[in-house]
Amino acid sequence: MREKVESALESIRPNLQADGGDVELIDVSNDGVVKVRLTGACGTCPFAKMTLKLGIEEVLRERIPEIKEILAV
Repeated sequence: MREKVESALESIRPNLQADGGDVELIDVSNDGVVKVRLTGACGTCPFAKMTLKLGIEEVLRERIPEIKEILAV
């Protein structure tokens, strides 16, 4: 599943980088919990939670239905 998550994040990454940010995959557990870290401008942006929920989480859940939760660390 880690490879699927990495692939999905690669499709999101250009949008984040265009705004000076990025996303780093920290962990993918066997029970479907994905941990990511927003970096650069995204790490300090007041809209980081919206980016996580409405951007990253939406894409990951659409492409990988077995994901149970996405957490920012």
